[in-house]
Amino acid sequence: MGSSREMRVRIKSIKNIAQVTKALETVSASKVRKAIQVYSSTKTYSEKAWEVLVHLAEQTTGEKLHPLLSDNNEIDNILVVMITSDRGLSGAYNMNIVRNTLQYFKDFPNQIQYLTIGKKGRDFLRRRRKQLIAEFSNIPSPPSFLDISPIGRIAVDGFLSGEFDEVYVSFTEFVNKVRQDPVVYKLLPLDIQAIEGRKTGKTNEVILERNRNNHPKAVFTYEPEPGELLSEIVPRFISIQIYQAILSAQASEHAARMIAMGNATDNAKELMSILQMEYNKIRQQAITNDMLDIVGGVEAMAHPVRMAK
Repeated sequence: MGSSREMRVRIKSIKNIAQVTKALETVSASKVRKAIQVYSSTKTYSEKAWEVLVHLAEQTTGEKLHPLLSDNNEIDNILVVMITSDRGLSGAYNMNIVRNTLQYFKDFPNQIQYLTIGKKGRDFLRRRRKQLIAEFSNIPSPPSFLDISPIGRIAVDGFLSGEFDEVYVSFTEFVNKVRQDPVVYKLLPLDIQAIEGRKTGKTNEVILERNRNNHPKAVFTYEPEPGELLSEIVPRFISIQIYQAILSAQASEHAARMIAMGNATDNAKELMSILQMEYNKIRQQAITNDMLDIVGGVEAMAHPVRMAK
């Protein structure tokens, strides 16, 4: 048990920390609302692009109209786009996505190369001596589509040139403010039937029907030809998927930081309460000792001890 002065210093220090964490919680709560709004606003365009793309793919005669829809016979090189944050103070947010990514590709016999978005993932992979081909950091929140276009271009150009045989994206999928799930799914080659089956772990090839039994199929008229149209739509669709993954990751980051800072504030208040009780005990003990000294002095004056001759 320290002195009362030391206890006062500790209580003041923890009080300052609680004020900082409370402020960070408030800021994150504001940012997560905005991030959710932006993330939700992109779904309409993305779903319509998906509907058109599926319709085009279903009208083919069995052969692929675009190289991004074609599977490679041999898988040698894999690119993983891993999305983390630039800052910490978000609980286990970054560690969960890094751990899930490494676990997912643990048993892959192929060469794995990484493109990281966020400083935390970049630094962790560097410490693990993983192969990094590019890194992006300090992306605005929320980003514009132009901010992430170079990322999509690297993935698409690398796949078309044969540098990468498969491209995966690893990020944290936003479910709600208290739940964020790390997920990994294949981005290229674009699998029309399986891309909706985004599941954590290695069982991400899940086929889900999109209301085919409940709603009639839409009828589209295309100009120019579907093959020429795919050359414009498919690369853009890949970039949209990366864009939505970044928006989802940012919403998850702000939500995780809001929860982490809320827990930190609660813990600081609890610790302050404990220290305040300890401080009161120290003060009470000091007051008691002073009173005992006074009473002892009074008793000594009332009954002086006579020295023997």
